[in-house]
Amino acid sequence: MSELTFEQMLEESLKTIHTGEVVEGTVIDVKPEEIILNIGYKSDGVLTRNEYTNEPNVDLTTIAKPGDTMEVKVLKVNDGEGQVLLTYKRLAADRGNKRIEEAYENREVLTAKVAQVLDGGLSVVVEEVRIFIPASLVSDTYEKDLNKYAGQEIQFVISEYNPKRRRYIGDRKQLILEEKAELQKKLFETIKIGDTVEGTVKNVTDFGAFIDLGGCDGLLHISEMSWGRVENPKKVFKVGDVVKVLIKDISGTKIALSLKFEDQNPWKDAASKYAVGTEVTGKVARMTDFGAFIELEPGIDALLHVSQISREHIDKPSDVLKSGEEVTAKVVDFNEADKKISLSIKAMFAPEPKAEKVEDEDVVSVDIDAVIAEENGDTAE
Repeated sequence: MSELTFEQMLEESLKTIHTGEVVEGTVIDVKPEEIILNIGYKSDGVLTRNEYTNEPNVDLTTIAKPGDTMEVKVLKVNDGEGQVLLTYKRLAADRGNKRIEEAYENREVLTAKVAQVLDGGLSVVVEEVRIFIPASLVSDTYEKDLNKYAGQEIQFVISEYNPKRRRYIGDRKQLILEEKAELQKKLFETIKIGDTVEGTVKNVTDFGAFIDLGGCDGLLHISEMSWGRVENPKKVFKVGDVVKVLIKDISGTKIALSLKFEDQNPWKDAASKYAVGTEVTGKVARMTDFGAFIELEPGIDALLHVSQISREHIDKPSDVLKSGEEVTAKVVDFNEADKKISLSIKAMFAPEPKAEKVEDEDVVSVDIDAVIAEENGDTAE
């Protein structure tokens, strides 16, 4: 029996490998773009950057160092130069596939960083498996610009798993809706009409503001924003503002809100402040053909009828008044039930007496009752 040569014994001591086989190797050299491993074969294995990860421009010297051990998959036994081509990302993808399959079957919530923002959605990577989250499944509301998610960690579930077509679809919307449903349930279990709650302004429109109460949005209508007038909600609120609001009404899942707190109601002591005969000062808030509305304080407007603006005839208030002008007048009527106050500038002045000419030695007499009756008649016009 012939003895084996040293080369033959060395070759027999080395294992045989096959394409697709998973092997363990020891790092013997690392460069930025490749890792050289001893895999116990007659040739060393080469793991290039492209076969390590899908991430661009990764410096492999930050990933491994000589002496480290790695599990890799044989991509090609001989690359034509006597070296074995290895892949790590495909091995990771195989294992990742199994991981994604389990997550899909168990409806497991996964967490991953957004690797790429695409025209139609987001791309995330879980254990080297690329998962696509369509724009329609990113949130429960339409989002035109998805760039804010770039680099962020997000949670999602796998809604479609098709390894043959390499189609893996993620869904973040489901989780958001489920979370909101749970928060909504808790919210309606705790709130009632009359409660004061804190919320965050979510959206502002011409007719009001939507306030996020944590699980449900409430509407703060423009008419409920103040005891006074609010011309434009967008000048009062901005998205992100934190406000304390009153629960005015609850109808199903609709919540009506108000900032008209009763302790701040300007009408609660109006009867004493604006009693008939009181002289008051306010600003012209708005005008019509029949009169001007004078704001005495936020939430209380009084009517100055056109007939009460001057002793002289006036066709319309805008002939002698302008918006924002300050005027002083006398309260001639106060109706607390209907929250109406009537003013008169004419009543500020003493009535002009109607005198009769008599002989020089006679005194001038004035019918006071007639003057008062005439004045009252003017007030009622």
